[in-house]
Amino acid sequence: MAEKPHINLVFIGHVDHGKSTLVGRFLYELGEVPEQVMKKYREEAEKLGKGTFEYAWVMDSLKDERERGLTIDIAHRKFQTTKNYFTIIDAPGHRDFVKNMITGTSQADAAVLVVSVKEGIQPQTKEHAFLAKTMGVPNLIVALNKMDAVNYEEAKFNNVKNEVAKLLTSIGYKVDQVPFVPTSAYQGDNLKAKSDKMPWYKGEVLLNLLDGLKAPEKPKEKPLRLPVQDVYTITGAGTVPVGRVETGVMKPGMKVMFMPAGVIGEVKTIEMHHEQLSEAVPGDNVGFNVRGIGKKDVKRGDVVGPVDNPPKVAEEFTAQIVVLQHPSAITVGYTPVLHVHTSQVACQFTELVKKIDPKTGGVLEDKPQFLKTGDVAVVKMKPTKLLCIEAAKDFPQLGRFAVRDMGQTVAAGMVTEVVPKK
Repeated sequence: MAEKPHINLVFIGHVDHGKSTLVGRFLYELGEVPEQVMKKYREEAEKLGKGTFEYAWVMDSLKDERERGLTIDIAHRKFQTTKNYFTIIDAPGHRDFVKNMITGTSQADAAVLVVSVKEGIQPQTKEHAFLAKTMGVPNLIVALNKMDAVNYEEAKFNNVKNEVAKLLTSIGYKVDQVPFVPTSAYQGDNLKAKSDKMPWYKGEVLLNLLDGLKAPEKPKEKPLRLPVQDVYTITGAGTVPVGRVETGVMKPGMKVMFMPAGVIGEVKTIEMHHEQLSEAVPGDNVGFNVRGIGKKDVKRGDVVGPVDNPPKVAEEFTAQIVVLQHPSAITVGYTPVLHVHTSQVACQFTELVKKIDPKTGGVLEDKPQFLKTGDVAVVKMKPTKLLCIEAAKDFPQLGRFAVRDMGQTVAAGMVTEVVPKK
């Protein structure tokens, strides 16, 4: 049986628009949540007087989240359709949790944007849709949810559909390629089976839309890039780094270089799920045993590449960023922490090159004095410590980042060019 193509799917949208309920109900309909577990959730929801929350709890299995009725961290859930195998990255909708939303979205191959037909577009709808575009999510499906709250009226659906289509066009999505599906997450309409309450809707149900998505090409032809997540010392096996292959192929016998550590070793064996692999390809989470390096030589945040094409270590880099939330303003000299692949390094803003109009992509202002919440800009940055980072067009997974400061995500961005260290 050939392995199904794998797709990372993220659900995005405003906090109260029924995203968690949609995901929970969908998994329940697909038989991924046992009936007795659902029954338990239902009883708990009724006890707490939150009758409509039971499906949301499928994803929010953390107790304190339940009591607050919020989704905090990213939960990973798997399911399959006839053609595809999915991992759901449940991106939280709540304001403070934008960081997770970014780390989630930067790994996503497709996004389902959930918009309530009762409330229409909210600030977070815009922010999440814009982020999905900025972070390079190629495929988008729009679920216009809570149709039960508007008596399944076609006119209500069309109104909100037109609003959302306008928004998506303004940020650069081709709307004729974006399907809009009317759903009621709570009632289960148009998730797995066609709803008889909306005979006017002639399109596909959510399940079929997901089944129709194409998995991304595995960038096997690119040079190997594997960001190290952890390093273990295993008795008898020596030093075993662990991480996910982002591009290229790793094979036993290969000579590899860890950057910025600058050490070279030879891959002896590669293991995934306790099985030896003859090669590791993009998407594989592997542990690999390396001859010639010690535990002290490499660490989380290092990136593995072939000796003849090692990962770039940046002297400085240029990036396009979107400022998500900053209490005052970003100016030259500001030095927050960048989260990029598995690395966290403080980087200094050395130049604010230009401010961009997100709607048109045109220049709003050259060399602005500062950047504030909502601004999109091109900037230059200089890492304060050695950092492996690549242009997003060459290695998307190593060229997208979140900017963190004061316990929150200040900005998200993608690298356009890198000046390598000599």
